[in-house]
Amino acid sequence: MTVEAPLRAARIVCLDLDTFFVSVERLLDPSLVGKPVVVGGSWKRGQRERPRGVVTACSYEVREFGVRSGMPLATATRLAPHAIFLSGRHGTYGGYAKRVRAVIEARCPRTQVASIDEFYLDFRGCERLFARPGDADGDATIERTVRAITAAIRDEIGLPSSAGIASSKPIAKIASGMAKPAGVLLVPAGKEREMLAPLPVGKYPGIGPVAQKKLEALGIRTLGHLAALEPDDVKQVLGSRASMFLRGARGNTESDDDEPEDGDEQPSRADGDHLGRDRPAFREHDPRGSTVGSISNERTFFAALEDEDSVLQMLSSLAERVCWRARKRGVVARTVTLKLRYTDFQTLSRSRTIPATCSEREVLPVLRELYTAARTRSLGIRLLGVAVSKLELADASQLELFHRGDPELLGSLDDIRERFGFEAVRFAGSRAPRRVEGRRDGVFDGDEEPAQTPRGDAQIVLDDEWRERGLEPTESSVITDE
Repeated sequence: MTVEAPLRAARIVCLDLDTFFVSVERLLDPSLVGKPVVVGGSWKRGQRERPRGVVTACSYEVREFGVRSGMPLATATRLAPHAIFLSGRHGTYGGYAKRVRAVIEARCPRTQVASIDEFYLDFRGCERLFARPGDADGDATIERTVRAITAAIRDEIGLPSSAGIASSKPIAKIASGMAKPAGVLLVPAGKEREMLAPLPVGKYPGIGPVAQKKLEALGIRTLGHLAALEPDDVKQVLGSRASMFLRGARGNTESDDDEPEDGDEQPSRADGDHLGRDRPAFREHDPRGSTVGSISNERTFFAALEDEDSVLQMLSSLAERVCWRARKRGVVARTVTLKLRYTDFQTLSRSRTIPATCSEREVLPVLRELYTAARTRSLGIRLLGVAVSKLELADASQLELFHRGDPELLGSLDDIRERFGFEAVRFAGSRAPRRVEGRRDGVFDGDEEPAQTPRGDAQIVLDDEWRERGLEPTESSVITDE
């Protein structure tokens, strides 16, 4: 039996709960099994009028009619009027997510919460630990282990899940989608390009529908087509990330941020979650030395925010979280970005360059000014997001900036959060409103619990160039419910 792992072996796992919210609803009400089910908005059984909101989850039975996650509920009711529409049990979903996380963490040494229903597992260097007689090689060991985890989630909790195993997060995420429903797919190291080649170009995390259409207009329809090109051939469409996407299409993701960050229990933003998010939503600070990317958080609201106090309270909460995570990673930022989405789904993004900082005391006033400038309509606010970017390693004096005014208090707060998680202590002024529907974290920190509510339905876009090109945040930020 061989258990040695080759360089860049398939040891990163993306585990995704299949139609998570629908699956939980079916556990609670078995009569829903096999029926077309849509979760989202404030729908009540027997309700005739079309509610506001978007589809947060839908069963496979209703997808054949064109219903998809993120779709306005009005559209979903038109496409599938016979479906069963549920508003969801948001707190309940969070409880099930915690149970799934416990099952995973009991069986994998390094894990990361990418979203309420998506997790990354890091088995690098674990071949000998998990090897059993009969395993042909390290790949067989890890695949058997992952199958045991998905079986445990099914048997102990009752939820179906799928997993992709690969040498990097982007490819593991793609593989998990290909494994659905309730399957496991391992992509051997060296076979990534072969696996990716026939897939539509939009399958690669970060290439959105607009960019996909532009690439297809150039005759670039598959990842194989993309892999054969040079960065200059597609830079007009993909911008500064053209080289990254081409490397990814070729199966070469060695420069991607796959390393969990030191000090995190979990590899952090299946980014963009991070390992993060959300898909972390954006590529994050690389502990190996580079400082590309951003740190971001956003919130989607079940009931739109109408009053300014609630908005400012949420901005304070987001700024506090983002700056805390920047300090944890030893970086300062030179750009602050605000994202705002109205109830009619118009989305605005505003950025400002600032002196390098990791202090919410300095970031929050900038966010308030950006919000005042961006708030040009009287509609309610569906989503707020905050990102800091243009990251650089902080020296000791920069990291001490956030202590200004009350160093003992703020230092103690960060120490408490380091031990017990961010939510262990909060400023009163940044207490988040209870109307939060979903949360997206650009990096999913190991000591945080998964979001207690459904995921948001959008990602922060850091600059106009990315948005115009239709690019999306990488990896876990791409929100689907499959």
